[in-house]
Amino acid sequence: MSQKKIIIAIDGFSSTGKSTVAKQLAKQLGYIYVDSGAMYRAITYFAMTNGFIDENGFDVDGLISKLEDIHVSFKFNKDLGFAEVYLNGINVEKEIRTLEVSNFVSKVSAIPEVRKQLVKQQHQLGLRKGIVMDGRDIGTVVFPDAELKLFMTASAETRALRRYDELKAKGDDVSFEDVLNNVQERDHLDSTRKDSPLYKAEDAIEIDNSNLSLDEQFDKILKLVTMTLED
Repeated sequence: MSQKKIIIAIDGFSSTGKSTVAKQLAKQLGYIYVDSGAMYRAITYFAMTNGFIDENGFDVDGLISKLEDIHVSFKFNKDLGFAEVYLNGINVEKEIRTLEVSNFVSKVSAIPEVRKQLVKQQHQLGLRKGIVMDGRDIGTVVFPDAELKLFMTASAETRALRRYDELKAKGDDVSFEDVLNNVQERDHLDSTRKDSPLYKAEDAIEIDNSNLSLDEQFDKILKLVTMTLED
């Protein structure tokens, strides 16, 4: 593989497998993987555990006042083969992946001050290139000059089934209908928020993986990476 290093920005809807393929690419290329969605989930978890958001309301100003005290980091776990998420030094990898966090993360990530804080951290991570980052606005806001931009999509039903199977495998007591509703609500919130809404960058390559296996998807994207590195 080429010694040239690039930034690979992977955007798309929830549960399209962005993080899965991003981890695969990072491992194959020897790049750093940054799960930007996990960063927003960590702040959402902080908001939940500190009483700033629940089913009854959202204390936006209260959360904003604490942003400077929130530190999200990644530490590689060699046994698992990927970096886990730490919130203020505490491993929260499992806690941030629940459906409860999923139900609030779009509301938290829509706050401009939250996005500004995390984009600042993400810019620092990309200074040396050689990174794969996935999220909602990586190719449009965080790294508009990324050498390779991908936009992942699949039908809402396909994505909900994937997420449902994932949660059930972890032992979570959820219904498919609740997961589908969550996927559809997040699609709407992510696409219509005022600050950095989800949309496909003009120069992004769309990958519809509704009918692709993980291996087929990886092979297709790896070819795109190889072509970009050879340019």
